Amino acid sequence: MAPFSQAPVSQGADSPPDSPVHLLELYSPGLPFTWPELQSMAADGVLTQLYQHGYTVPGAAASPQLRARAAAYGVPAPVRRRVVAGRMTAAWIYGCAREPDRLALLVDAKRRISSLRNTRGCTLHEVRLGPFDVVSLGGLMVSSPLRTALDIALHVDAERAVPALRLLLEKPELDVRLRLLVLAVEAMPRLPHKNAALEKLALLASPAVARGPVDVEHPVDPPHSAEHVAEILRVPHLEGKL
Repeated sequence: MAPFSQAPVSQGADSPPDSPVHLLELYSPGLPFTWPELQSMAADGVLTQLYQHGYTVPGAAASPQLRARAAAYGVPAPVRRRVVAGRMTAAWIYGCAREPDRLALLVDAKRRISSLRNTRGCTLHEVRLGPFDVVSLGGLMVSSPLRTALDIALHVDAERAVPALRLLLEKPELDVRLRLLVLAVEAMPRLPHKNAALEKLALLASPAVARGPVDVEHPVDPPHSAEHVAEILRVPHLEGKL
């Protein structure tokens, strides 16, 4: 898997999750087995359920791409390219949280969300997304590691957020840095839940860092996406294209 510090590469456009190239890795109802057949093979130990209708062979490495493909099967095809897997769903895709009960999907505020209200098995969140807040994995758009960490810090309860954030920070290929994450929150003074988010992040800092405030040499105006902070701080790992 290419490091997430590189420019995101669109994988979904060339190889959709139900294309033949993926059949040896992931199975879903009708491709080529029916839903009862998949359930029966899982009961016999021939297949392992990865997520809802996605099955793989036992022992197969569950990469972010494979989890994203499995999650994509839970999103209706007509809306799949209009939503972004985010929050704890994205954390699970990156291997930093347990399998979600419901998919958390982000919808850019510039898009109409009314037509997506009846998407079953999913929770929709209307947000502002920048071009560096999203990557493509396994036929599904997913919030970038930094945007995922930022959203979890702001919107997920501490009991679930802190372990997920710790794992996101510990995976070098995700390139999520605590200082940048704190700066992203600090740069949003009018954002709801800011203080709670900083308290969660303080639990992840070393004692030396946690004792004092973060020194922001050049404060920025409150942005609405993680990409803005990356631009101001000239962080290269978010400067990619879909």
